[in-house]
Amino acid sequence: MDERDTVRRSFHAPAEGYDRLMGRYLPTLGPALADVAGVAAGQRVLDVGCGPGGLTAELVQRVGPDRVAAVDPSPQFAQACRERNPGVDVHVAVAEDLPFADARFDATLASLVVGFMTDRLAGLREMVRVTAPGGVVAACFWAHDQMELIDRFWSAVADVQPGHPGESLLFGRREGELASLFVDAGLDDVRQSLLEASAGYSDFDDWWGPLTFGIGPAGAYCRSLDDATREAVRRAARRRFDSPDEPFTLHAHAWCAVGRTPA
Repeated sequence: MDERDTVRRSFHAPAEGYDRLMGRYLPTLGPALADVAGVAAGQRVLDVGCGPGGLTAELVQRVGPDRVAAVDPSPQFAQACRERNPGVDVHVAVAEDLPFADARFDATLASLVVGFMTDRLAGLREMVRVTAPGGVVAACFWAHDQMELIDRFWSAVADVQPGHPGESLLFGRREGELASLFVDAGLDDVRQSLLEASAGYSDFDDWWGPLTFGIGPAGAYCRSLDDATREAVRRAARRRFDSPDEPFTLHAHAWCAVGRTPA
């Protein structure tokens, strides 16, 4: 099993773990992505890689549950999304094989997903296929060195294990990568932007704890460490917080690409 398979399998974790790790950023990231995609009442919208339903909930607020569909390869994430967003058409499926007819949606969105697709171009082409002519396809992924949760963890890892690349090589974290993929997938009027998000923490342990659940690249790596190395990384990370025992807020930026399907 290669590293990407390990990371994809890491998302087969309890939905509550994802909520505590990345889900807490969706109340700010979700509206930002929906805004740039122009999601509004009357549209039919698809959430690709919905997770437990953070972005899905924002889409439901804008267009109503009967006009939203969502997919995720993780059965427990799909079930959580279904329970939290009654009336939404939720499927267990991968981006590369969406269970929908051609041109069904007015807007198709993917939040923090593209970098984890098995075949990114195939996944995006599927998003294009299910989007109506002239419709919108939008995706975002955390920007390298601009997501404090991730970058503080990997900088602490580098203190203990110098030279570790962290997630710096993960697709989508560098400027222009998503936009280039959109062009390759045949989308028109492709635009790139940076979205802002933030999340609050009660203290350092509230930040560190979710990393030990084994979710995503950082979580999977954290869980793979032996106890002594993990504790050394924890101590190195704690030193990066001015007041680790007090509440704090972390900020993040995500690269976003938006395009239109050919009319």
